[in-house]
Amino acid sequence: MRKVSREEILTSNPIKVMFTLGLPVMLSQLMFTLYNMVDSFWLGHLPASQSGSAVAGIQVAWPIVWFLVSFSAGFAMAGIALVSQYIGANDHRNANKSASQVISLSAIFGIVVGIFGYFVMPYIAPLMTSAKSVSSAAIQYMKIYFIGVPFIFISGAFQSILSAKGDNVTAMQVNLVTNIFNIVLDPILIFGLLGFPKMGVIGAALATVIAEAIAGVVAIYFLVRGSKGIKIDIKDLKIEFPWLKKIFKIGLPAAFGNSATSFGFVVLTGIVGRVSNPEAALAAYGIGDRLVHIIFIVVEGIGASIMTMIGQNLGANNIKRAELIAKTGIRLMFFITIAEAFLVFLIKEPFFKMFIPNRPDVINQGVAFLKVFIFGLPFFGLFSAVGGVYRGSGHNMQPMIADIVRLWALRLPLSFILSRSMGANGIWWGMTLSNVFSSLLLLLMYFRGDWKFAVIERKEMVVPEFTPAEETRVSLPE
Repeated sequence: MRKVSREEILTSNPIKVMFTLGLPVMLSQLMFTLYNMVDSFWLGHLPASQSGSAVAGIQVAWPIVWFLVSFSAGFAMAGIALVSQYIGANDHRNANKSASQVISLSAIFGIVVGIFGYFVMPYIAPLMTSAKSVSSAAIQYMKIYFIGVPFIFISGAFQSILSAKGDNVTAMQVNLVTNIFNIVLDPILIFGLLGFPKMGVIGAALATVIAEAIAGVVAIYFLVRGSKGIKIDIKDLKIEFPWLKKIFKIGLPAAFGNSATSFGFVVLTGIVGRVSNPEAALAAYGIGDRLVHIIFIVVEGIGASIMTMIGQNLGANNIKRAELIAKTGIRLMFFITIAEAFLVFLIKEPFFKMFIPNRPDVINQGVAFLKVFIFGLPFFGLFSAVGGVYRGSGHNMQPMIADIVRLWALRLPLSFILSRSMGANGIWWGMTLSNVFSSLLLLLMYFRGDWKFAVIERKEMVVPEFTPAEETRVSLPE
């Protein structure tokens, strides 16, 4: 495993670069998914009287967290676009400046969100489900989790900045260390091992906060030292209006898009939480979502690679190569997710039995969920690939519109209407159909070609030679 140079991103075989860039991201995503799965796994092995409400409580908690943190994540997208395009343009001074401003904004947002989330969580969770045991578990988990949110924001910005530079290895290494801490601490704090008190859901949250605090401190250390190719200067951390304006211009559509998307999932979780057996439906949805995240690890890696490669090539004014990267990445992602959907179909029942063996009602509901949801997986792969093209180019309005349509115009109305007659199965069908139709909408936007224009002002440009012969080495099936 190695870092990818600017020259490789601008000249080498696109598929090879996608996987080389994407492998550390895939491993990081695997670790992040394990991070969340470990909580669900150990909580699912509590006694039957506690396991369902604990796992369902985490599923209620996460959409709320995602909603509260998603606004700032849009500005991390702006950081990726700016840093990658300045590096593509060989302007390292402005790349460092962009990184410093994004880190400052992330820290400020993290503090605000952490305080706000801590105090509003007790009022939000009961609105999500009629099961009091589930909402109580969600509140216990999240009040601890929000204490660590500033570190989570800084760590996330750090990973985005290094990804824009083409260094996904360092972020993967940091994730490995923090994941190990979480895996070790989870059973100790949940079940009260080695002399610690038994804390259940609170122990799972505390393990996560400790691990994320370590990740945030390590991120600051690397960025201040500048040992990873991006160096933040203390004087550059002061928010400056011209940079703030630029970051907001690029990041605001993504921020609103992320917020609209994440709030849509809050509402969706509320719909799931109001079916006839909300504890089983929420737990099944939560565990099934973990499996979907596992098989989407490759999609996340390729998507991150597409963003970096598109950004740097547009920054270098290499439009023809950017077009090839986009076309190759979209096709590749679609075929990968077809294979992954087949894999999910094969392992769905054993997966649920492994996670929550003492709740057959959760297992049956989870299998029903995945039987329906797999039909939309290839289309969501398509959606992710095209979204990566737009975000790498710094044009976040189009994926924002598609995200809003996917959730607010399609998923939520369909899920609500179908759940009235079909129960939880109607929700699963609403989710699937929304992925199909929204991916086709975003693909139509892509063919307009408006993503091909960079968002930076160029100074001195070095454009590597890219010949048509390279296209013949990266063709994929039509």
